[in-house]
Parts: sequence; structure tokens; C-alpha cells
Amino acid sequence: MIFAAGLGTRLKPYTNTKPKALVELAGKTLLERAIQKLVKLGVDRIVINVHHFADLIEDFLKENNNFGVDIRISDERVHLLDTGGGLKKAIDLFIPDAPVLIYNVDILSSIDLNELVEQHESSKALVSMVMRKRESSRYLYFNKEKQLTGWKNCKTGEVKQARVDMEESKPLAFSGIHIVDPKLFDLIEEDGKFSIIDLYLRLAKTEKMLAYKDQSDLWFDLGKPEQLQKAEILIKNTNNKN
Repeated sequence: MIFAAGLGTRLKPYTNTKPKALVELAGKTLLERAIQKLVKLGVDRIVINVHHFADLIEDFLKENNNFGVDIRISDERVHLLDTGGGLKKAIDLFIPDAPVLIYNVDILSSIDLNELVEQHESSKALVSMVMRKRESSRYLYFNKEKQLTGWKNCKTGEVKQARVDMEESKPLAFSGIHIVDPKLFDLIEEDGKFSIIDLYLRLAKTEKMLAYKDQSDLWFDLGKPEQLQKAEILIKNTNNKN
């Protein structure tokens, strides 16, 4: 699933006339880059949620024949449901009893998704979350067994503790990529608009919610113009060297 329904307010003025998903990076839209990443993995279906300029996303997919993939649209035009609500709304669009890899449309990463899938399957985790050691205003905490134990907002000081050993756990920054086992869907009690992180923290008290530590060379959150510009320079420099 590609999360593409956000308003893209941090990316203005790029998103004044188009959704974040259709903002271009080095001549290619963020949505196309995300789709290609998942196609390379060999996924059988892609679900994309839409809200802001939803028609433009649908038109873009039609113009490109869905990039040769089975693509389903989860329509959030009426109500933007946040990450947790967005996942819940899309449940009936997923292939039954299959794991779901979630990928934020504004993420650029060189992560090997095959390794992530392999670790998720071997660990038998309910959720595997891609985490990085980097500076952030918000952190998720994981213990020695890579189990999720809590969350902290460094700007406000707000803490959400999921397990008693949060104080002995290490902080890592979420990368916007995660895999969920289909068993998760029956455990969602929340309704309407809600955060997937809050869902994960609630379930972490009893379920296996593990960190996959990503140490790949490239990772960008493309949510702000300056980050988009940095990534553009990096890609152009890399292409010039090749």
C-alpha cells in the first residue's frame, strides 16, 4: 500500500495545484518512484489511498496504464483518515490473507525490500517497522529484542509508553516503511481517523512489533521543499557519475 492521501502542506508551493504524490523529483513523480520500488520487489497488487487532488492521481495512473500493475484506489475524498484509518478503510482491497507492505509516497530510499520481507517472515512479527538511527523530533523506542516499547515527542516532551522497559530501550526514527501481517486487521478496534503509530503502540503491549534497522546509504523524507531539492542534487550528481 502506498500512502498518498496527505495534503502535502509542508511541500507548498509544489502542492498548490497537485497532490504530493505527483510532485516531481529529477523528472519523475514521487508516486512513480514508489510504484517502481514495489514493482521491483515483485508485489502482486498495489493499493493507493487518495484525497488531495485525487482525480489527478487517478488520471496519472490511467495515462500510464497503471504501470502494468494491479492497482486499486482507496478513496478518502470525503474524509481524510490519517494512516491508521487509511489502512483500515483499505482492508477489503488487499489480497486476502497476504502480508501488506506500506510505503509512504514521500520517502526516497535505497533499502533492499527483499531483506525486509525475509526478516519479517522469519521473525513471525505482527508488524515489522523500518527504523533508522537519525535525528528526529519524534522517536519510537525498542528493547534488546527489537520489540517496540514506546514513543516520545522531543519537542513537547509527550511520552506514550507501551511496555515497562521503555526507559532501558533505545530511540530510533521511523522511516515510513513497514510490513503488517494480515492478523493485524482483526485487532483494529479504532474507528474513523486515527494514527497507525497509536495502533502499534496499543498492540505492542501484547504483540510482536519489531524494528528492522535500516542502514542503507540513501534515505530521504521528501516532505519539505529543501529536502526535495537536496535529493534532486544527489540524484543528478549520481547520474552524472554513472
